[in-house]
Order: sequence, then C-alpha cells, then structure tokens
Amino acid sequence: MESLLRDCRVLPVVTARDVASTVALARALQRGGMRAIEITLRTPAALEAIAAVRDEVPEILVAAGTVNTPQDVERVVAAGVGLALSPGATPQLLAAAAEAPLDFIPGIASASELMAAQAHGFGICKLFPAAVLGGIDLLRALGGPFPEARFCPTGGLGPDNFRDYLAQPNVVCCGGSWMVAGDLVSGGEWETIESLAREAMH
Repeated sequence: MESLLRDCRVLPVVTARDVASTVALARALQRGGMRAIEITLRTPAALEAIAAVRDEVPEILVAAGTVNTPQDVERVVAAGVGLALSPGATPQLLAAAAEAPLDFIPGIASASELMAAQAHGFGICKLFPAAVLGGIDLLRALGGPFPEARFCPTGGLGPDNFRDYLAQPNVVCCGGSWMVAGDLVSGGEWETIESLAREAMH
C-alpha cells in the first residue's frame, strides 16, 4: 500500500455532484497522469459515481473518502471499494475498518489518535486538517516518537506547498482539491483540470 500511494503522489479529493461529471473529471485527471481519485461520501451521488468511475476509467484507482462510520465501511465494501479514507476515527470505526476486506487510512490529528490507529494495525494515517494542525512542523514532530508512521496530509494543501509536504520522509502522498475545484468541474474545464493534474504529478 505504501509504494502504491507513493506512486499516486497526490489524491484528488472529489465531491461527486453527479455521475456524468465525475466520470468526465476522472478521465481528465487520468489524462493528466493522475493514478488515483478519492470520491468522498458527501453527496447522494457518491457511491454510484464510484462504481461508474471504476467501470469507465479502469486505469485509475478509485478510493472512497469521508468514510466516517462502521455503516460507511459496509457501504463501500459492498460497492467493491478497495481503499477508503476518513478525516478522523472513532474506536468503532477503527474496529470495523480493521475487520473489513479493504485498505483503510484513518484520519488523525494528534499523537494519541495516531497511537489508537496503530493499535488497530494501521500504519498509514491521514493527517487532517494538516495545515491548521501545524503542517510540516507537526509531521516532523511526530516523526521523532513514531519513526515508523506514514502519513497522507490533507487540508490546506495547494500548488504552492504540496511539494514541501511530499518531501517529508514520513509522507507517502497528499490529498488536495485544487485541481478538482467545484467551479472547474461545473464549468466543464476539463483541459484546465488535466493541466493542473499533470503539473501536480511532476
């Protein structure tokens, strides 16, 4: 999983407004060289969009985001999702995800939350909201007592700073939405999205 995420480099965090635009978005990201897409469970269209992207853009890894409850875990497993992420984690969510047949990246915001995730067997965590929590300074601080931990920082990352995060030895990939901004998607700005994706992958 760690090498797979390193290859992905940036996980575009997508809110699926409808199935058609999400498939078109995934195609634009894939043309730009992106290898994964995180479709969040924030809208009614999310699970249908996940299935459609998996079927119609098979070259791209489809992850489910905003998987916040054990019920969400059940829903994404039933949808055939192989990778899921959450912005945080409750004991119930960690337990359910640890038993589920998928790779899971729980969200953490502190050393104690990281320890709870590690106790359930999770070696890679999402640091969220990364910039608000202290960003690179926090990643470096956590690297001392937890040299084995790996992170996917998300929240407050953009084209001006994401490479600084990726340069940290304990960061395997990062999440961001600058290349999938709502106005770009609603305006059908697929060439712009493709260009932003290509830039993020270099």
